[in-house]
Amino acid sequence: MNDKVNKHNLPSPVPLARKKVDARVRKTRDALGDALVELMQEKPFDSITVQDVLDRANVGRSTFYSHFSDKDDLQLSDADEFFEGISTALSAHGDKSERVLPVKEFFQHVFEARQFVAALMSSGKMQENMELAEAHFARGIEQRLNEIPRGALIPQADRPFLAVAHAGAVVSLLRWWMDRGMKEPAEEIDKLFHRMVWKGVRELP
Repeated sequence: MNDKVNKHNLPSPVPLARKKVDARVRKTRDALGDALVELMQEKPFDSITVQDVLDRANVGRSTFYSHFSDKDDLQLSDADEFFEGISTALSAHGDKSERVLPVKEFFQHVFEARQFVAALMSSGKMQENMELAEAHFARGIEQRLNEIPRGALIPQADRPFLAVAHAGAVVSLLRWWMDRGMKEPAEEIDKLFHRMVWKGVRELP
């Protein structure tokens, strides 16, 4: 799993894809993201200033603005990399299963990072993060449907539609699971989700 995920104190059950970024740029972006994540767990998002982030990350103001327009841009950029990594992990590492998304690992991530998730919710930024996640999940699921053998049983024209529907289902399941106190094992959620994905698709000969 990449540093973008580990910065949220998440376990590493699935290695995530990484964009190829200059090591110095990566170090700076990760330092800024780490700083914001830490600060969000200490005080309300609205009270965090860019200077707070700079002081925590030990990064200069001009460097920050060469990468991000403001703290909101930093947070969403951080989330964008995280969700891209989750959504492409199975494809990037040649997973041979019929899973279309690492739902188990994602839900485990959320459980382990529940303090940060609570901070994200209190900041009022949960909705836009979930919309970002859904868009990445749809692309990742479509990619999996196009590359795994069982996906060939689904007409190609139907795959984008199904990918969007299933991505929305993951986000809905996450909200339901969180509202219930995250009681159900992530592995069971994964199994239920994939039974839904393949229901109605005829078995391979």
